Amino acid sequence: MQLEGKTAIVTGGASGFGEGIARAFAAEGAQVMVADISGEGAAAIAQDIGGIAAQVDVSNNASVKALADQALSAFDHLDILENTAGITHMPTALEDVSEDDFDRVLAVNAKSVYLTARHLVPHFKARQAGAILNVASTAGVSPRPRLNWCNASKGWMIAATKAMAVELAPHGVRVNAINPVAGETPLLKSFMGEDTPETRAKFLSTIPLGRFSTPQDMGAAAAFLCSDAASMITGVAMEVDGGRCI
Repeated sequence: MQLEGKTAIVTGGASGFGEGIARAFAAEGAQVMVADISGEGAAAIAQDIGGIAAQVDVSNNASVKALADQALSAFDHLDILENTAGITHMPTALEDVSEDDFDRVLAVNAKSVYLTARHLVPHFKARQAGAILNVASTAGVSPRPRLNWCNASKGWMIAATKAMAVELAPHGVRVNAINPVAGETPLLKSFMGEDTPETRAKFLSTIPLGRFSTPQDMGAAAAFLCSDAASMITGVAMEVDGGRCI
């Protein structure tokens, strides 16, 4: 129960890594607001873990402000902000990715971190406490061909995490990231382009531990980094990747 008494927002919490993190936070004693573009999906997970659901478009300023207001009203205070929501474009030559796809990837993967910070960092500063966790990717450390702009958005998130950590440390706020390798989530097919035994084998050959990451892997790492046991850890982008980036 390393998060007992804590309150948390988990964006992208209706599926994949976000769901795994929401479930882990709840299992460790936190009160969790499950936030997702799918209101129905968020409601289903929230009901299952005894949390609160919120529908949010993390790329939209008004929607994120409403999320922040809802969370602070429901919880009175917030201890943990967890930014999981993310998308990718299909594997494509970098010059052939459409402008619409580029804009959407950057809005969901990068602008969202700015927006949640804009509306919740003042609360953390006022309390002189808080933990922010961003879900980046091994793609931001060791990029894969044909996922260029998704790679870049995750590299941005890693740099943003470190910059936020330096600026917010004097206010008692820790900021970290986790870098998952490709995992068993709804986005796996998009990363690979196609989900076939051959494609899976090719991806797995790059992971020394020989398996994809799971939502449970991310939940365990996230719960630790957001707990008081990690009170001396900030500015870290921790690879949860089975050795992919070695």
